[in-house]
Amino acid sequence: MNSEIRELEPKALWNKFADLNAVPRPSKKEERVIAFMKDFGESLGLITEIDAVGNVLIKKPATPGMEDRKVVVMQSHLDMVHQKNADTDFDFDTQGIEMYVDNGWVRARGTTLGADNGLGVATIMAILEAKNIQHPAIEALFTIDEETGMTGAMGLEGGWLQGDILLNLDTEEDDEIGVGCAGGIDVTARRTYKEEKVENGKVGYSISITGLNGGHSGMDIHKGLGNANKIMTRLLFDGFENFGLQVSEIRGGSLRNAIPRESFATVVVDAVQSEAFEYEMKVFSKTIKEELSLVESNLDIIITKVELPKKVLELGVQEGILKAMYAAHNGVYTMSLSIPDLVETSNNIAKVTIAEGEITIECLTRSSVESSKTDLVNKLRATFELTGCEVTTSGDYPGWAPNMQSPVLKVLDSVYETLNGEKAHVAACHAGLECGILGQNYPNMDMISFGPTILGAHSPDERASIPSAQKYWKFVLEILKEIPKK
Repeated sequence: MNSEIRELEPKALWNKFADLNAVPRPSKKEERVIAFMKDFGESLGLITEIDAVGNVLIKKPATPGMEDRKVVVMQSHLDMVHQKNADTDFDFDTQGIEMYVDNGWVRARGTTLGADNGLGVATIMAILEAKNIQHPAIEALFTIDEETGMTGAMGLEGGWLQGDILLNLDTEEDDEIGVGCAGGIDVTARRTYKEEKVENGKVGYSISITGLNGGHSGMDIHKGLGNANKIMTRLLFDGFENFGLQVSEIRGGSLRNAIPRESFATVVVDAVQSEAFEYEMKVFSKTIKEELSLVESNLDIIITKVELPKKVLELGVQEGILKAMYAAHNGVYTMSLSIPDLVETSNNIAKVTIAEGEITIECLTRSSVESSKTDLVNKLRATFELTGCEVTTSGDYPGWAPNMQSPVLKVLDSVYETLNGEKAHVAACHAGLECGILGQNYPNMDMISFGPTILGAHSPDERASIPSAQKYWKFVLEILKEIPKK
């Protein structure tokens, strides 16, 4: 199955990607891939170190004639987002990714591909292993847990790296050179509630929302994609207002950094209202599908009768929480006034769990402007606190401020134009890159980000462009040749 991947060009890159994708590596469960990288570095006879949090550093001397060049840190993260389709039988803890070629793209069967940031890792591995690639001294830094907290970058101590330049290989458009990124913070609302017994004369229903594209909660937040939690809220709010619907449980979304693709709820209504309720839900579901038809052609909303649940939320709590979820901001909050077309601040209502007396609503708020991030966090906090929730924040990480005078930017800009006959798009992105965090302990390191084209990251639709990987590989090799002298 993955053998066809190994025949793609450049083989050095795709073979290392296939090797890497055979190793389970979901975020916060990187033990096996850390050991894999340690064995890889040591098998090459290179200095290989692991720090206290699990980051791996492999050092390779300069090739002959390049000893006088600045030391380069090549950096990518080892973990991957673990998302799969509901009908896909797959265990991210034990299985390697099953890949295939589809009309110029590499995809995975029903799961995320791990090209984010596996292609970056594979690039560095291929260069470490190569004997015929010209390069300066390299410090290969493989960080952990980028996707769910950036704890690897946050735990990296100053002084471990000696490099002058950092090449972050985590950008997802091959014509883009990244010079800045958004910071982020997790916002979580919690409260408890009393469960009430379901009265006689009720009918139980399940509501399922599936088939949404999902995607990266930063890079894709401006695309108008459906958020399963917000769609579910609209349906439940309408059912409550018109038919006295009562919620038994809700389970929507799975990861903070992924736009939620699915949501499931169990509800009850009065038996005498059941026919009207079913009709209303059918009409309203059609309306929502039509609203999103240009971007969510596979959206599926199914309402079916089920066995009557035994418990529901107490009415006052239900009304408050449905109104709070309806009011809570989701999507783009502000656009940048200084960088055209850049999302400045956004929020993703990522995961909603209401069951067994506990409510948990998890959000990821991003911004390239700290004051705007604080403003949106306060808005969310106010919204949920009004309905009795306790709101906490965690995982706060800084953005990466653009430096348009960066010497390494000039190198990449020149190399890209020489190779491709046109200028690269120099931009900041609305996603979390590790550069901002790494820069706290290495403030004098000149940093840049780039990578091959990857679409649908953080969703089972993730795919990596084969022609782009070839273009990107040539770019990497030329950059290494042009690293300036010390």
